[in-house]
Amino acid sequence: MSVLEVSHRGKDFTECAADAEATIRRLAGVSDDYAVLFLAGGATGQFSAIPGNLTQRGDTIAYLNTGQWSKKAIKEATRQGLEVKVVADEADSSYTTTPAPGSFTVPAEAKYLGYCANETIGGVAMPYVPTEEAAGVPIVADVSSMYLSRPIDVTKFGVIFGGAQKNLGPAGMDISIIRRDLMGHARSDVPAIWDWQVMADNDSMLNTPPTFSIYLLGLILHWIEDEGGLEAMAQRNDAKAARLYEAIDSSSFYNNPVEPGSRSAMNVPFTLADSSLDADFLAGASAAGLVNLKGHRSVGGMRASIYNAMTDEGVSALIDYMAEFERTRG
Repeated sequence: MSVLEVSHRGKDFTECAADAEATIRRLAGVSDDYAVLFLAGGATGQFSAIPGNLTQRGDTIAYLNTGQWSKKAIKEATRQGLEVKVVADEADSSYTTTPAPGSFTVPAEAKYLGYCANETIGGVAMPYVPTEEAAGVPIVADVSSMYLSRPIDVTKFGVIFGGAQKNLGPAGMDISIIRRDLMGHARSDVPAIWDWQVMADNDSMLNTPPTFSIYLLGLILHWIEDEGGLEAMAQRNDAKAARLYEAIDSSSFYNNPVEPGSRSAMNVPFTLADSSLDADFLAGASAAGLVNLKGHRSVGGMRASIYNAMTDEGVSALIDYMAEFERTRG
């Protein structure tokens, strides 16, 4: 039988889930001061769960607006009756920058400071954790598209959450790492499956959990461990990104719009000097075995996502294709 067929309460699967949690704790240095939860609904589900667990209607929260996913979280918090103070908004740069350290302050009454650590669509990443700016206010970070791509100091955060589908497994599952003192305060109308304390008390199994996703998560976590852990992932990812950015920056045919200090190591957007060639570029890339390069409709151009599993050879193939396309069509 496969993991899809066994009981989620049987020994085979409960050991599988426990192993996945233990491996996350080893890899990321997560102490018992934090709960690790495997939750349905992906990161978007937590846009609703986080206000429901940390606030009451009318409370104030602070947010950094660095792009599409920040805006979605802000919209949902507002819908839930919160006063959202956008303490830094990068709209003036068309979301190609991140707020400079010390350029914003967080209201003392804020229940938490939220931000998206890596904006998948815009290719923008926060280069620091704003602990000084938060001044003791719990920090809540959406790390979906950079989850376990590099070491992280969990102790700087109140909540770390993200969808598994970029670096850690299939879509549909959120992995939340939550400081335990922030749990147990959910609003009375929060659904039980999104009440962190209820889910922690039930080992993330109040409902039938996403068993196959958890099984694959465990395999991928062991792969990361076997590859040398998060330090090794960071070195590989930084090297891949540096090579791709160098190829773009050294060309007058390609351009990356993101301010260098805010560039993502996971998502690299770029445009062609002549946008009328976009369709030809994508067709040629597909013929060369390079897929999923079309940029998001809100941004346009191209976007190369180079998550943990992307090999050096894959990045080399893209760089070689870009150079050949520029030579023949530029």
